[in-house]
Amino acid sequence: MATLLDRLARVARRGARPPGPDLVTKAAPAFALYTDGRASWTARDPAALARAGYQGNPVVHRAVRLVAEGAASLPLVATGASAGAARAGDLLALLARPNPRESGTRLLETLYADLLLSGTAYLEAVSLDGRTAALQALRPGRMRMLPGPDGWPAAYVYTVGGTSRRFDLPAPGDPEVAPILALSLFHPDDDYAGLAPIEAAATALDIHNAASAWNKALLDNAARPSGALVFAGAALTEPQFDRLKAELEANYQGAANAGRPLLLEGGLDWKPLALSPRDMDFVEAKNAAAREIALAFGVPPLLLGLPGDSTHANYAEANRALYRQTLIPLAARTAQAPAGALEPAFGALDLEPDLDRIEALSGERESLWRRVEAAGFLSVAEKRAAVGYPPEPEAAG
Repeated sequence: MATLLDRLARVARRGARPPGPDLVTKAAPAFALYTDGRASWTARDPAALARAGYQGNPVVHRAVRLVAEGAASLPLVATGASAGAARAGDLLALLARPNPRESGTRLLETLYADLLLSGTAYLEAVSLDGRTAALQALRPGRMRMLPGPDGWPAAYVYTVGGTSRRFDLPAPGDPEVAPILALSLFHPDDDYAGLAPIEAAATALDIHNAASAWNKALLDNAARPSGALVFAGAALTEPQFDRLKAELEANYQGAANAGRPLLLEGGLDWKPLALSPRDMDFVEAKNAAAREIALAFGVPPLLLGLPGDSTHANYAEANRALYRQTLIPLAARTAQAPAGALEPAFGALDLEPDLDRIEALSGERESLWRRVEAAGFLSVAEKRAAVGYPPEPEAAG
């Protein structure tokens, strides 16, 4: 910007009459430079949002990891009336070790992260000798859906490095495992792609990133606030102007010179022109943007170390809310998808998180057990049913 101003000043000087035969000034004639002041927003596509958010924003990065890792760590259990007759153990073993390169937890982390950042995740079922031998996640940005005559997906095309591979989906009613399973979050305007939480938080994300960039600029330009040096005399000569500019850049710019007093010669006065971050309520605006990001991902701000949140009394309550409101619903709806898609290979069964093995909910379980145990009007079988356990083996028949 300084170079542009210098050029404009030189152009203005060439077109104006100098104030005197021996005086060359940079203060006359004056000119004004205006900008429209429009905000700059990140493009609303998954790749751009992932770069600006997951790769460039600590709040988004931590929120995605917290949800993806937490949901992937939830133990799954096979339930339903037909679970005993189905090959539930084989399916759970496949989910525990889906392919030779990664564990089940790693695969689920990838699926959950894709849902949070893209709104859609893809799982490939690899068949070998007529059986489903492996599962692997495919990147949403490389996948393209081909609709059929009825509008529903008929095939998917996956492109990597200029090479494309087509996956044809079986016809409805065909007892065959589909090679591609598409999982998506609800989107009000799209039948195929899901709406990612990061897209809902895009405005708050840009505000938070802009606030961080503002802070960095303040550090890089410390003690050189926006303002004007006013000379009470007639005008500054060219050498005087260049010397003053060089002294400001060398002695009053940068974090090393932060707080250094400005020494002015006779006739010079400093007039600040910009509002301070405090006047702009700058810190609170950044914290509010961070809380909105956490809200979009369903993470209590307390768990991200954000100030200003009074919804939860303590960390334990916030952690329990994360499981109840975000992790368990996400894991439950996601686990149902592979169970249904792989039904031709493993039989009809339901997969859901095993709540009894979640440490964060141990307090709720203990409270429920105490209430059920104190209910003397219930039989043992009724008490077991009330806490979600099957009847005792001797009473099952």
